[in-house]
Parts: sequence; structure tokens; C-alpha cells
Amino acid sequence: MTEDSEKVKLLAQQVTPHYGTVSRNSGGTCPTCRGTGQIPTGQEDQLVAVIPCNDLRLKPSRTKWHVCVSVTVCVFVCCLILFFLFPRSVTLTPVSVLSVMVYLNPDTVDMEVTNLIKIQNQNYVSVHTVEFDIQGLVYNTVVGKTKIYNMSSIQPRSENLYTIKTDLSITDVGINAFCKSTTIKIHTLFLELQMTLNIFHLSHTEQISLNSFEYIDCGRNSTIPHPVT
Repeated sequence: MTEDSEKVKLLAQQVTPHYGTVSRNSGGTCPTCRGTGQIPTGQEDQLVAVIPCNDLRLKPSRTKWHVCVSVTVCVFVCCLILFFLFPRSVTLTPVSVLSVMVYLNPDTVDMEVTNLIKIQNQNYVSVHTVEFDIQGLVYNTVVGKTKIYNMSSIQPRSENLYTIKTDLSITDVGINAFCKSTTIKIHTLFLELQMTLNIFHLSHTEQISLNSFEYIDCGRNSTIPHPVT
């Protein structure tokens, strides 16, 4: 009986490959099978199968081609996102002085200056204007301020023109005498406009500032537009 059982074991070892090997002549005993060549009942979902290194399932066809295509598509999509969402400039430009209405009072010279400005959006997304401030100065003296809220949004890759009215009040005695003089035919004043625009786009707020100089006639009304140089 002992010799027969030893022959059976030797025959089983020759027929059944050893655990973790490709050939029958090397390797060790399967730790999960306990040398029997069978998985214990109830442990089918808990054990891991070992696949030989020369198994074709480990070498799927066209692996490099699929990887290259996936990487190329990801890079292309990222480039598109960066191109369209990259922040670009929003410019504020004065275009012309549309009109100047002059009111000569005993102590002051009041004026209503209407300017045409242009806001240009170079982005591929809309730009929302939050607040627009304009301040008028004559000889470094503030003579008027205007603040505007809720201006219309600027569409992508477009520009909008806005008409801005600024009320000025000059109290300086010398400038008042100059504007009210009848012997002087042209009463030219150089008006400095300090403009500040707050915009919102691409989830952040940005401020644009611009100083502009223009000439106006403080002695009479003028409704003939002239460009700002």
C-alpha cells in the first residue's frame, strides 16, 4: 500500500504543473491549493489567479496605438481649453467729445460734457461691467465726478460704445473770468478725465484705468463732435 501511494503522488506531480511556473520541472507547491491542485470550496472569490508571463492576455494588440491616441486627444482638448479661456485684454478708449453745454452763473461756470467712449473685449467669453467712474480735472483741480453702475455686458470678441455725461462746476475766480470774458473769442480749457472701469469675467474682477486729455470751450455751447487726440 505504501509503494502504491507513492507512485500516485509521483504521477500527480508529473501531470499537474507546479504553482507559479511555466514548465513542470521548476517551482513550488501552490500555497492556496495546499498541494492538491484544487481550490477549497467557498474561497473562489477570495483567491487570485496567477497568469504565466508568456500568456497572450498580458499583451493586448495595438496597446501603443491606443495610448498614443488617448494622449494626443487629451493634449488637444487641454490646448483648446487654454486657448479659449486664457485671459485677454479689455481696453477702454475715449473716442470723441460729442457736446459741451455751458451755463454761466454769477459765481461758477457749470458745464455738461458728453463723451463717447469705447470698450473692447478681446476675450472669448462675455465681460460684465460692474462699475464705471469718471473724474474731471482742470489744472489738477477736481471739478466733477460721475459714477455709473450696471452697464451692458460686452460680448466675446466685440466692442461697445457708451455715451457718458459728466457734470463739471468751476469755482476758480480766474477760470471763471476767463470763460466769461467777451474780449476773448475762444475759451479753450484742457480737461483731464480720469476713468476707472471695474469688470468681471472668468470668475475674477479686474480694474482698468485710463487718463485722457481733451479740449473744450467753456465760453459757449458746442454740439459739434470732435475726436479726442
